[in-house]
Amino acid sequence: MAWRDSRRSRQRLLLFMSAIVLGIAALVAINSFGDNLAQSIDDQARELLGADLVLSTNDPKKEKLFYPLLKKVTPTTSQTINGLNVVDSPYEYTNEISFASMVSFPKNQGVRLAQVKNLTLGVSNFGSQNSYPYYGEWQIVPQSAEKLWRDQLQKRPKPYYALVDDALMVQFGAQVGDSVQVGGVSYKIIGRVLKTPGQSTVTTTVAPTVFLPFVAEDLLQRGSRVSYKYYFRFTDGTDVEKIIKQVGPKLEKEGINYDTVAGRKKQTGRAFGDLTKFLSLVAFVALLLGCVGVASAVQLYVKEKIASVAILRTLGASGRQAFLIYLIQTAIMGFLGAAIGALVGSAIQLILPRIFSNFLPVTVETSLSFPAILGGLGTGLLISVLFSLLPLLAIRNVSPLRAIRNSYEDDLSGRDPLRWLVYLLVIAFMVGFAYLQTQNLMLAIGFTGGLLLAFGILTALGLGLIWLVRRFFPASWSYVWRQSLANLYRPNNQTLILVTSIGLGAFLIATLYLTQGLLLGQVELSASGKQPNMVLFDIQNEQLGGVKKLVAEQKLPVLQQVPVVTMRLSDINGKTDHVNRNDTTARPPKWAFTREYRVTYRDTLISSEKLVSGKAPYQADGAVYISVEKPFFDRMHLKLGDTLNFNVQGAPIQTIVGGTRDVEWNRVQTNFLVVFPSGVLEQAPQFHVLMTRVPNNQVSAQLQRGLVSQFPNVSAIDLGLILKTVDEILGQISFVIQFMALFSILTGLLVLASSVVISKFQRLRESVLLRTLGASREQILSITVLEYGLLGLLAALSGIVLSIAGTWGLAQFVFEVPYKPAVLPLVVVASLVTVMTILIGVFNSREVLSRPPLDVLRAEV
Repeated sequence: MAWRDSRRSRQRLLLFMSAIVLGIAALVAINSFGDNLAQSIDDQARELLGADLVLSTNDPKKEKLFYPLLKKVTPTTSQTINGLNVVDSPYEYTNEISFASMVSFPKNQGVRLAQVKNLTLGVSNFGSQNSYPYYGEWQIVPQSAEKLWRDQLQKRPKPYYALVDDALMVQFGAQVGDSVQVGGVSYKIIGRVLKTPGQSTVTTTVAPTVFLPFVAEDLLQRGSRVSYKYYFRFTDGTDVEKIIKQVGPKLEKEGINYDTVAGRKKQTGRAFGDLTKFLSLVAFVALLLGCVGVASAVQLYVKEKIASVAILRTLGASGRQAFLIYLIQTAIMGFLGAAIGALVGSAIQLILPRIFSNFLPVTVETSLSFPAILGGLGTGLLISVLFSLLPLLAIRNVSPLRAIRNSYEDDLSGRDPLRWLVYLLVIAFMVGFAYLQTQNLMLAIGFTGGLLLAFGILTALGLGLIWLVRRFFPASWSYVWRQSLANLYRPNNQTLILVTSIGLGAFLIATLYLTQGLLLGQVELSASGKQPNMVLFDIQNEQLGGVKKLVAEQKLPVLQQVPVVTMRLSDINGKTDHVNRNDTTARPPKWAFTREYRVTYRDTLISSEKLVSGKAPYQADGAVYISVEKPFFDRMHLKLGDTLNFNVQGAPIQTIVGGTRDVEWNRVQTNFLVVFPSGVLEQAPQFHVLMTRVPNNQVSAQLQRGLVSQFPNVSAIDLGLILKTVDEILGQISFVIQFMALFSILTGLLVLASSVVISKFQRLRESVLLRTLGASREQILSITVLEYGLLGLLAALSGIVLSIAGTWGLAQFVFEVPYKPAVLPLVVVASLVTVMTILIGVFNSREVLSRPPLDVLRAEV
């Protein structure tokens, strides 16, 4: 019966069920991409790390500690050479020294802060030459440059060679054959590095790298922040996890960090798993919009089928049977819509690796993901049935008398308690789906609550607009305008559904633009007025006067000069790291004793600090009272009066926690977790940080060139460069999210198209009436254009109003910055949404405009 009854309505059923196609397509595409990405991470886990094991430390003296440990727990191999038993090392290794330094390109006098890396290739026991990176491909153009660079590590020919990241060369227009200067030494660029194992395009944008064969001595001074990494490759079959299980605690005790293939795989998989889950929730929003369209379309469909239902009831069908007939129809159409969406999503996922390419550290191999497809089919079927239940429940209450009298409203006047059950099922499904994505019940409830709040606000705005138009109807306006406005609140109007669906899509895209502008505005605000926008660091004591003189020569102010002392924590209240590990009642985290602390000394707080408890740093009766940042104080589980003993490069200093303070870390100035009082650390080994403000890029470049030539170890951070980098990264991130938000906009427009087609017959009647009363085709076209123009504009404005309110809350309570939304992006969003709504509305109404009145009057509608 369901099949026979659907024959005259299949085209319209397919139309309103097509509303879920894009949502399912987005869901299947993201989940398929996530499955393929997870598989690619598993397959290329070694390429992510470039080795079997990576050890890292800030102290090169600790290198001698882990070699004996590794040799002790790793199996060795032996071979007989000339009658002698020779024991081979169980691994080969590569040492890496990395640090931040100023690099300059003499050709165009470009200067910027970059990451400098020096590799020392250890002896290989697996071949004639060390083959670092051991796994993955080091993409260098031209390919011959890699061999030249490796050869010079042994011979050091002149001119010295360097490899430079492609992003850095593009920024300064450098070419292979040009020179790059680091630490007063000039290197010939023999190749551009397109990709390093485990590194993404975004990473190179933030910290482009220059690879050098050796490091000039004057680059590394006392206090310079240098990282030492050691890459190991073991013989095949070596259980690296077993080795780490044995030596890991000893490495941690000495402050040596380690990273294995399994650890990197878990870390990377978790990070990108979170991304795909977030994007799945964005796709789910598009799906829910489609389901709102389904509910609206089914409601209109039910109204048209009331007469048929009444006839069925007179022929003996029960209300339950009539309900099941139309439920089966919608379920079949929902399954077909989900199937089409799954096919479209499987095709879309083929282009997602290209869209996400800037963020991916691996090459994603795409293939069909049957779990994602089956999940999409099940989700589409379930959610279309759930949202169809609300209007379909009314069919059970249709009286057989409806076949002989026009009392449709009376048939449905009673309250149906099952509607509340359906509401609960819909909410439970939303929470359950969000929980499956986030694995966090509170986040799932928060997501569902936020989504319902957004729907509720947009629904309230839609109802408010309908009330305003009806309450303040402009009776003196022209006939075309009056008819267009009247259509916004006529029976079976589309105002509410379009404000909700298209408005939510506009809200997502507008929020992305406004949030991006908010983040950039926060960085720009830090550089405004008289705030520092240039930071010079790693200045040694003997260089301080010269650097100040260089800054003065450029007529620049010294806004802040801060000494920095490096130290480590020895014990808390007399308990060392070893004691705390064995004491189950001890609460300090294990990293408290392994990390390096960089502190300063002064007796007062600065503008970015606010006293929370106790006092500012001071000395009393020979005791040293320090100030600790409040969140750090809490993480360390400290209390006022606790004693902290520090090791200042061999010299012990006992301190007492005398106060806590809040710190504004988003300010462009030096901030510290721990601050000592004056008169304690002045004679300790230290370096200085100096802050100034440059008026333009030209002066900034002159200052940085002077630093490179006179003080090559001193580095500079240019806030203008930071702003540009942040802009690029946010642009890439927002493009990805906008791509997903586009599904919401398209779904809303598809809901619009479906609603127009479904209500076409009602519009034909209205058109006949208007044409019979003397309205011309041009007037009807104008009425249609104005109606859909108003609908699109009102929907876009509703989303934009919600977006402005949301981003205002972010600015006021999260970022704590003045809020001034960018007008141009909002105008663009409103204009595009309005134009697309008009085009789709008029295109799907073309039959209403073109058919003559007599033709319609003769037809059965």
